[in-house]
Order: sequence, then C-alpha cells, then structure tokens
Amino acid sequence: MHPRRAGVTHAPPLIVLMGVSGSGKSTIGQRLAARLHVEFLEGDALHPGRNVRKMQAGHPLSDADRRPWLQAIARRLARARRRGRGLIVACSALKRRYRQSLRAAAPELVFVHLTGKRATLERRLGRRRGHFMPPALLASQLATLEPLEPDERGVTCPIEGRQGAILARIVKDLRREG
Repeated sequence: MHPRRAGVTHAPPLIVLMGVSGSGKSTIGQRLAARLHVEFLEGDALHPGRNVRKMQAGHPLSDADRRPWLQAIARRLARARRRGRGLIVACSALKRRYRQSLRAAAPELVFVHLTGKRATLERRLGRRRGHFMPPALLASQLATLEPLEPDERGVTCPIEGRQGAILARIVKDLRREG
C-alpha cells in the first residue's frame, strides 16, 4: 500500500471500511488512514439531516434515503482519485448495489468488510455515546447486509480481538489483494 515499492509507482489507496453499526469502521478507519498516510472520511458526516433525524427516531433508512448520502461519498472518492490522493471512508455499504455505485466513482476502490458476532456488535453499541444510530437499528442493518461477493474487490476481517491485531490483519490482507 506504499506509493513506491521496488521502483513501481502505485496509486494511493481508495478504501471503504464497510459493515453494520458497531463494527468499528470509524475507529479502525482512522487508524488505517494514519498508518497508510491518507485522509480519513467519516461517511456518517455526509448524511443529510433528514436521514439523521429518521435514524434517531429509530427508523431504518430506505434505498431512496441512502441515495444522496452514497452520491456524496462517491463524489469524495472521485475527487480523491482525480487528485491522486488516497482516501479511507467509513461507510456501511450494506448492499452490493451501493458498493457498485461507489466503485463507479473509483474503479480501483477496495472494500474492507468488518464482521462480528451479533453479541459483540450489541455490546459495542450499548457502550457508544453521542451517536445518532440507536442500537435498535442493528437488526435492520443485519437483515439488509449483503456480504462481499467473490467477484467484489475486497477483504473481510473479523472484529473480535485487539485493534492492533485487526489493523495488522487488514494491512496484510490489503497487500495480498494488491
């Protein structure tokens, strides 16, 4: 994932950390961005206010609700790509078609799917403070989630374990992914 290795120039990484709420997308994403020396974007910050209010009220988002949010993330990925800069985005990217729309903006985009046991996710959500996503919406996210398919460029990483070990595994898997 380094810009130069063995005399070959590589494009800076464009990565989406995906998964349901509580999987650690933001925490791991920030650490991965620091390690790879690229910008980190909290995708939740791009949600329109009406989406935030809907989730705060305990209502899951529809595909129509997510469309402007995903378009905003796609624009940021495309801009990073045009500028030759790396970018790591925390974005649930729950459905394959969402990931396809993001990949259309940045064809070399790689997904890192953070997966965890429901009990782990619930425990993490129960400890989280100040986030608009209530723990009650975890069930709807799990029902919506379409894991990465073999033809999608990406890696899957379980979230059980220490953050350092999770980060090391992701970096190793990304290097293998190319």
